[in-house]
Amino acid sequence: MAHIQPFNAQNLEAICKVLADTDNGLTGTQIGYILQDCKVKDTDPSATKWKRLFNAMANTQNECNIGNFLIMFINRAMNPVNYAREKEKFEWRKTELNIVLSFSGFEVREDGKVIGSKKETTLKGARKRAGALRSKLEDRNAHIEIYNFCKAELLAENYFHAVLEAIKGLAQRIRDMSGLTLDGAELFNTAFSVKNPILGINELNSETDKSEQKGFSNMLIGLFGAIRNPIAHVPKAYWSLSEQDALDILSTISFAHRKLDITKKC
Repeated sequence: MAHIQPFNAQNLEAICKVLADTDNGLTGTQIGYILQDCKVKDTDPSATKWKRLFNAMANTQNECNIGNFLIMFINRAMNPVNYAREKEKFEWRKTELNIVLSFSGFEVREDGKVIGSKKETTLKGARKRAGALRSKLEDRNAHIEIYNFCKAELLAENYFHAVLEAIKGLAQRIRDMSGLTLDGAELFNTAFSVKNPILGINELNSETDKSEQKGFSNMLIGLFGAIRNPIAHVPKAYWSLSEQDALDILSTISFAHRKLDITKKC
């Protein structure tokens, strides 16, 4: 491994706080084992996890004047074989590490190895590089139409606008398929009418088919009423949207797009 400059205190602290996060980080036992494996002196084993790791790495950097041991530690901590049954934990650590590592000019690859990369100077750039929301959507096998309508917002981790653009994109696809110029409940009720349908998600031959058609229309109306209308009419600061909520909403929109894939014009 080439000589790596020591990490400054702020960057080192941020990295250690990710690796030793209370909920998603390494356990104290794991930290102790990896430090030993990397031949890094565990200078303060009784300290809180992140301070223990920080003190050990800072001491090694001061003694050797290199940052290689931190990279070595991350490589061992992120070995994919350790996450065979904990994929979510691997993704969380990789994403959060890539945000803080980008300020030092490094990133963690899918194989868990740290490589050099362009150094970021802004949080926006770091989060854009990490692409956390898009990565999790890809894990859910989200429909391609999601990305067609909100690519920029997803890359910027802008949950509020990603959801808004994805819902608007769903409505536009239905307009394109039906030839209608309506919006909201009127669009869905007209396009997926049971008596005079323009679009059919099935053959509409049985009561079960008709019930499914009506339910799909009601689901779309509910999605717009509960999500699109509120976020379209209030400032972002007044409408809280967590990452988990955004993922669940976008997954629902993805389901709707899959239904549209098999929808036929009547």
